[in-house]
Amino acid sequence: MIDRKIKDQIMADYHRKKVIVLLGARQVGKTTLLSQLKEPGKRILSLNCDDYDDAQQIEGLTSTQLREHLSPYDIVFIDEAQRVDSIGLTLKKIGDLKLDTQVIVTGSSSLDMASGVNESATGRLIEYNLYPLSLAEMASSIGWRETHRLLPTRLVYGMYPEVINDPGDARRILATLTNSYLYKDLLSYKGIKKPEMVHKLVKALALQIGSEVSYNELSNLIGVDRATVETYIGLLEKCFILFRQESYSRNMRNEIKKGKKVYFYDLGIRNAVIGNFAPLDSRNDVGALWENMMVVERLKRNAYCQDYSQSYFWRTLDNCEIDLIEEKDGQLAAFEMKWNPKAKVRTPKSFMATYPDSTFQVINPDTYQPFVE
Repeated sequence: MIDRKIKDQIMADYHRKKVIVLLGARQVGKTTLLSQLKEPGKRILSLNCDDYDDAQQIEGLTSTQLREHLSPYDIVFIDEAQRVDSIGLTLKKIGDLKLDTQVIVTGSSSLDMASGVNESATGRLIEYNLYPLSLAEMASSIGWRETHRLLPTRLVYGMYPEVINDPGDARRILATLTNSYLYKDLLSYKGIKKPEMVHKLVKALALQIGSEVSYNELSNLIGVDRATVETYIGLLEKCFILFRQESYSRNMRNEIKKGKKVYFYDLGIRNAVIGNFAPLDSRNDVGALWENMMVVERLKRNAYCQDYSQSYFWRTLDNCEIDLIEEKDGQLAAFEMKWNPKAKVRTPKSFMATYPDSTFQVINPDTYQPFVE
């Protein structure tokens, strides 16, 4: 059992009389985390809404009925809540009741779940995102030495809990995740009219990690209009498949102002999409894999530490580039990702001249631990 960094944060929010909502992709460990959130000696009601009878216990109830049903318990777990019709309205009712009962809800990143919660229950809940396991979480279980030894494996097979716990079956697990779960929420969403285009788009984006993406080029490549490409990428973000990084621009005339990069939340999923599980020494995308891993590990670290830095990349028209810029309280920190510790990296003079109070650091296998810890 690998403890999740987010567990203590969630338990610290108990008894604030708000509903706690835990969103994340399928199979990232939400149900397992619920089992770790149980407090001994408490009266607990656990509902798994994949079970129709459990879902019916809260679906369509009035506020009075919800109070009567939930208030006898200290903690109520509602797992797979996206199965409950109008779950956002139900959570709004529960939040309005201000019960002494702590209600904790999990859901896959179902689009209906996410939109329903955000629209109906704003201000009545505390929302968390759960990601695939982090390097820091692995290290807390097996130590940094072993975590470091396994870096090449993690760059190829990713950080899903089942993949880490059963490495001998990693390919089959990732194939199942990709084929059975990856698009499940997305393809059932009412706005998706061309599912085959989604597959093409995800594969095209998987081949461009670490590079700027052009909506126009993607539009021409997969045969849909630019607006549809942008919409589909937004939906893929809501399903925790990938996320966009915006370009940073403040002072320089030749800074790229509207650029975007796309990263995958999990490299195992990315490599499954393109069908490439080759070892690192026979790949030509190792630099992109390392950049993707470090950017997403920093995202996890910041989320779990409640570090509210804003993240960007930086590039100029004459192709000076920095992989990651973090802005916090007006201060800038710049990071360049290099898989080869011996690679020579020069601090972009134009960046440091324009932002003289910023810091610059190279993140490689010799220096990454404090960056992600």
